[in-house]
Amino acid sequence: MRQRWPARLWIVRHGQSAGNVARDAADAAGLAAIEIGVRDVDVPLSALGQKQAEALGRWFAALPEAERPERMLCSPYLRARQTAKAICEAGGVAASAHQPIVDERLREREFGLWDRLTTAGVRQKFPDQAAHRALLGKFYHRPPGGESWADVILRLRSALDTISLHHADRRVLIVCHQVVVLCLRYVLEELDEKAVLAIDREGEVVNCGLCEYEFEPDDAATCVPKLVRYNFAAPLIEDAAPITSAPDKMVATR
Repeated sequence: MRQRWPARLWIVRHGQSAGNVARDAADAAGLAAIEIGVRDVDVPLSALGQKQAEALGRWFAALPEAERPERMLCSPYLRARQTAKAICEAGGVAASAHQPIVDERLREREFGLWDRLTTAGVRQKFPDQAAHRALLGKFYHRPPGGESWADVILRLRSALDTISLHHADRRVLIVCHQVVVLCLRYVLEELDEKAVLAIDREGEVVNCGLCEYEFEPDDAATCVPKLVRYNFAAPLIEDAAPITSAPDKMVATR
């Protein structure tokens, strides 16, 4: 029976962004807001993030041609598109994947009125919402005008259906964001709220770290995802590119 999944699937968080750097500065200064002068969708990679993306591209390029990604999909956010471009320019994909496919369903989680606020800022400006989030939990809580993790998962189920339809039997690379990586794990591994939040508590998703799946037949002769590795930072270590893992937003994962 023809499988409905890719032959192999890699999921990668973008390289360190200017937003990550600004978030760290706001946190260190105890500020309520993250100082950055562009929309979240337009936040670029930092200089270090560019080096991380290039290092990952060289790691993929060192694989035999028959093992490199044949299709690349990425979030429309600039930092993800820049990461995908750097991987391509380093020769990290097969010839058939020379142009990344931008899919808006892979975008960052939307924070609505909480956008650019640190945890301290949320507590100052939206104390009732902060208390509600503490009660409900971040998986189901939706910031005003934003998305919950469950909302993100709904659009990712659709994206995975499209990947299965158009890229079955192919080697596929997805470049996206921290919460998106975790939510994709939730769907692919059929996790529950407790399990995915436990993974999140173990540590932040590494910038340009690899999450990799292969697909093997189960007893029902259908292919199921098998996690090969997660938060795999060896490509950065081998290339002496510093490892970073700060959340995109103070409120994104904590």
